Amino acid sequence: MKAEKKHYKFINSKTGYVIHHYTLTEENLEEADAKAELEKVKADVASKNSLFIDTIYWEEDKDTE
Repeated sequence: MKAEKKHYKFINSKTGYVIHHYTLTEENLEEADAKAELEKVKADVASKNSLFIDTIYWEEDKDTE
């Protein structure tokens, strides 16, 4: 059986560019856990790219399978 995955992209709201991709696997797909995990990744991406955390947002990448 194939594990369920959801793909997300993190976007710089000032430029509109995707700056990071991330995949959640079935073990962390509970809504509250997924949101907490995505917020942690968002903070890490902001830090690594020297951006304010509020400059970055994430959305599900429906084009990726």
